[in-house]
Amino acid sequence: MKIDILGVQAFVAIADRGGFQSAADALCVTQTAITQRLRKLEDYLGVTLFERTTRSVSLTQIGRDFLPQARRLLDELSDALTEIRESGQAARGDVSIACVPTAGVQFLPNILQTYAQQFPHNRVRVLDHSSSAVTDAVLRREAEFGIHIAGSRHADLVGLPVAQDQFVLICHASHPLARRRRVPWRSLSPYPLIFAGQVSANRALLDGALGDVDLQPHFEVQRSSTAVGMVAQGVAAAVVPRLALQKGAYPDIRVVNLVEPVIARTLVLVTRRGARLSPAAQALYDLIASRATLDG
Repeated sequence: MKIDILGVQAFVAIADRGGFQSAADALCVTQTAITQRLRKLEDYLGVTLFERTTRSVSLTQIGRDFLPQARRLLDELSDALTEIRESGQAARGDVSIACVPTAGVQFLPNILQTYAQQFPHNRVRVLDHSSSAVTDAVLRREAEFGIHIAGSRHADLVGLPVAQDQFVLICHASHPLARRRRVPWRSLSPYPLIFAGQVSANRALLDGALGDVDLQPHFEVQRSSTAVGMVAQGVAAAVVPRLALQKGAYPDIRVVNLVEPVIARTLVLVTRRGARLSPAAQALYDLIASRATLDG
């Protein structure tokens, strides 16, 4: 159904002003334009809204019944447009973003806290997904933008590197390696290990970077948070991104740098190519970009 807003506007103006010319002056259009708009509305409705004579214009009964509804329609439309305009100017609204889970442990919390202080009326929905699922969520418009792990570039996405996240060994305080500051990857072979599962973007990155360093994990997990929990219980040591461990959350876990080689992943802020973010999402995107520790 197509709503004839101009016709309704003309109808209310004529009723309020008592004539076609004064209504035309109020709407800054010609009398001919007002007449045409009213005629189009009456033709669409199939009724006569005004009784016209050479000397006067008066509402028909149907016109009198319709007038309060027409006024309400225009008022509601005006309020809705004002709200949208003010929301855009104030960057108000809801935002949906997607990110790899570890980005939500250390990288995002302070940023989201700052955003909440600046825009207390905005709601943020965080979809924590695997890196590939983050890409899919952005492409499918389930999220306005996302943070995934750098890998093969998608033609429909634009990326901004925001942080580098080094892989480290985490182990229980009772583990033989707990007192070491750094350990070569090859030195891990005698110990039971927890690794990212085969479908994880972390695993693909590690397998490619380690080359001929042959490590056989005893446990495989899909989320780093699972590995952290297992380490806290003393199950085994784990290789995880540094951002996976929340500071101070696990006093019995020790972090050991892994060297020879040093391996890190890059977190990338991604949006759809050519996409125009909502004002609320743009404000959050800009805040994240301003905290980037890497150059694009």
